[in-house]
Amino acid sequence: MNFQPTENQKMIASMIRDFGEKHIRPHMMEWDEKQIFPVDTLKALGELGLMGILVPEEYGGAGLGYFEYVTALEEISKIDGALGLSVAAHNSLCTNHILKFGNEAQKRKYLPKLATAEWIGAWGLTEPNTGSDAGRMKCVARRDGNEWVINGTKNFITHGKSGDVAVLIARTGELLDSHGMTAFIIERGTKGFNAGKKENKLGMRCSETAEMIFDECRIPMENMLGKEGDGFVQAMKILDGGRISIAALSLGIATGAYEASVKYANEREQFGKPISAFQAISFKLADMATEVEAARLLTLQAADLMMRGEKLTKKSAFAKYYASEVAVRNATECVQIHGGYGYIKEFPAEKFYRDSKLCTIGEGTSEIQKLVISREILKGN
Repeated sequence: MNFQPTENQKMIASMIRDFGEKHIRPHMMEWDEKQIFPVDTLKALGELGLMGILVPEEYGGAGLGYFEYVTALEEISKIDGALGLSVAAHNSLCTNHILKFGNEAQKRKYLPKLATAEWIGAWGLTEPNTGSDAGRMKCVARRDGNEWVINGTKNFITHGKSGDVAVLIARTGELLDSHGMTAFIIERGTKGFNAGKKENKLGMRCSETAEMIFDECRIPMENMLGKEGDGFVQAMKILDGGRISIAALSLGIATGAYEASVKYANEREQFGKPISAFQAISFKLADMATEVEAARLLTLQAADLMMRGEKLTKKSAFAKYYASEVAVRNATECVQIHGGYGYIKEFPAEKFYRDSKLCTIGEGTSEIQKLVISREILKGN
């Protein structure tokens, strides 16, 4: 496998670095402090083709692959992991679900608006009492003539308040039945579809996280995605790709923390020389660099399998689990290397530290990744 960056990847990386220095870095701390969801910035990224990276050109997307997608997420997240999270959720969850499982009419209606970020997408699986235990979800949909009527609450939903369209997984059958859940497309403004509480978070603060509440929400039959009862199976396939997204997001944070550490260690002097000259610091940097490279290879390996249409459950779990833990370790070391300056907001270390932790939780905790991996290896996969 050749994982050397292609010309497309190099162009995307350069474009994002330029965009980031002009339009992200000057504002990201204000977004973070005030929990501002930068919709206009996402729309500007949409104009660059970064909100529909995987969407074919016939539906208004960039028509690129997972290598380009990983590059884009890494470069955005090196600057601001929270913005990277929003780009990841929009691309890999809502938009990708419609791309993979929508019929032609649904694709032509929704994908052009999502791919350009005219509409921001949300994806609803998690509920207040069912995170990893999705089979016990209480949000239900029942048939009523030619409509579906939805009742229940989803929480921890990225863009749950500001998203223009959501893909929702609701229970249409019995509890614990993997074929008892169905996926639906719901537009903002639909009667009975409301936003609930916006969460006040430790990190990833500019990426909006909120409840979606459904109260006798009626949608037409044609808003069902795929077949009735296929929602959970679809969601698990979407999460396979979602793990690559979080791995790439984690890789960006880990790389950003590493690069900030190298810069600071070369500039900061103690006892008459840069602190990078001390083995205690240089060995930390060596560990950080090594783990970034390992995380990158695991992430690109999973992306390669996705591009070739091969089974990737285990490999994407490898990537998500390892890269997210590396993000936390590198961010922690970044704070330590910065010393007292790592604890104040004028330096980038503390934000990497706060943002990194979500990577080990969102789209399947580290413990769930180990569960997935262990099941796969014990099955002989």
